[in-house]
Amino acid sequence: MRVFFDERQLRHAPTHYFRRGAAMPHQEQPERAEILRDMLIGEGFEITKPQDHGLDPIKAVHNPDYVDFLPTAHARFVESAGSEALAIPTMHPGVRRGKVPKDIHGQLGWWMTDTSTPLTEGTWDAAYWSAQTAVQTAETIASGERAAYALCRPPGHHAMRDCANGFCFFNNAAIAAHHLTRTYTKVALIDVDVHTGNGSLDIFYERGDVFFCSLHPDPATYPTFFLGHADETGEGDGAGKSLNLLLEQGASQEDVLATLDTGLSAIRDFGAEALVVSLGFDMAVDDPLAAVSVYPEGFAEMARRLAALNLPTALIQEGGYLGPSLADNARSFLTAFREASS
Repeated sequence: MRVFFDERQLRHAPTHYFRRGAAMPHQEQPERAEILRDMLIGEGFEITKPQDHGLDPIKAVHNPDYVDFLPTAHARFVESAGSEALAIPTMHPGVRRGKVPKDIHGQLGWWMTDTSTPLTEGTWDAAYWSAQTAVQTAETIASGERAAYALCRPPGHHAMRDCANGFCFFNNAAIAAHHLTRTYTKVALIDVDVHTGNGSLDIFYERGDVFFCSLHPDPATYPTFFLGHADETGEGDGAGKSLNLLLEQGASQEDVLATLDTGLSAIRDFGAEALVVSLGFDMAVDDPLAAVSVYPEGFAEMARRLAALNLPTALIQEGGYLGPSLADNARSFLTAFREASS
């Protein structure tokens, strides 16, 4: 199984963000990718740098004006506010598609925004090469490989068409899925990160060529809030092509796997010809952002069930933070997927 990663993805290095009103160390650190990279090397995976596919695959998914804003945004912010200020928004234009949640922290975000995507000097390089990693993975399976893994960092599945959100700048999985529609008529994107793939849902909500499925706790009471409710099933050409499968907070490994089976059945019914997996290891019981209870063997079983779809598959890294089992969870999933798809 091919693996893609570029060291420039380590250049985004946020120090802190605000959560529940308090400043705290930022969870999305370069060390996450270094841990996964080192595990891959130890398990005999060969890591290749992606080619530069340019901005076109990114702008095919994201608002071109948003994309063009990012390369110089940090420098412009520093020039205006100084180097000691945190490059986050403090003025907000209004709301987007979704529902008002019940949780106070979600309501603050509905009427305001989150603070989790501070710009740093290296953010553009990291986000750009994270997206290129996803494009290269899509190119690889479109060219006939059974499976490939993109060690994307920063992650992407919360990024919407025209905004950064939830640690994410470019929606790597959506970029990969759209890129695959050049080769395949029907593409499925399944999100097994513990958080709603709200950005992917936003991007594909009115499209009929990409089936989107996400497993996550109820967004009425759990981040990222707003999008990902069970009754959000798509509109227009996308009617019936979005599926949000809600988990109880604290759900057991068996519950998660049973819910995954529901999603896999829907993908089969859709008739998908290729698969993109938004792969988050923050379903782990000991992840710093834990909400459900998956263990290393559960990740291995998840991999086997996904591989059993027998589809060309692009694995796109999303969450999974600096908990004690991060490397073990990644090792279990990726080695099991490699074995099952060989």
